Amino acid sequence: MAENNELRKAGLKVTLPRVKIMQILESCEPRHMSAEDVYKSLMDAGEDVGLATVYRVLTQFEAAGLVIRHNFDGGHAVFELDDGEHHDHIVCVDSGEVFEFYDEEIERRQHKIVEDMGYEMVDHNLVLYVKKK
Repeated sequence: MAENNELRKAGLKVTLPRVKIMQILESCEPRHMSAEDVYKSLMDAGEDVGLATVYRVLTQFEAAGLVIRHNFDGGHAVFELDDGEHHDHIVCVDSGEVFEFYDEEIERRQHKIVEDMGYEMVDHNLVLYVKKK
């Protein structure tokens, strides 16, 4: 039921594919899923939703501000629900795993650097690419 309200608030018509995809994004682990991951989850759940529909719905969700699309280097697009909370990402270059983190000191330093240069930060995106030692 909450999915229906989220879709309506975003100005989207409530359809079964949209509700099912929203449910998957809300309950997924890991939090970042490609369109193919969403499609596989739908298939595993016995849902009859095509891959083209998944791509279309995710694009609509992005346009409506419900999800954020990330295009990390060396990989395909992944989506996560936009919960309004800022965080940065760590991407393992070997496995493709994506981890979220927030560090107050890093945030403070970025703002200070921008301010010292005479600018105001509008937005930023920090992605660290790592591999296990």
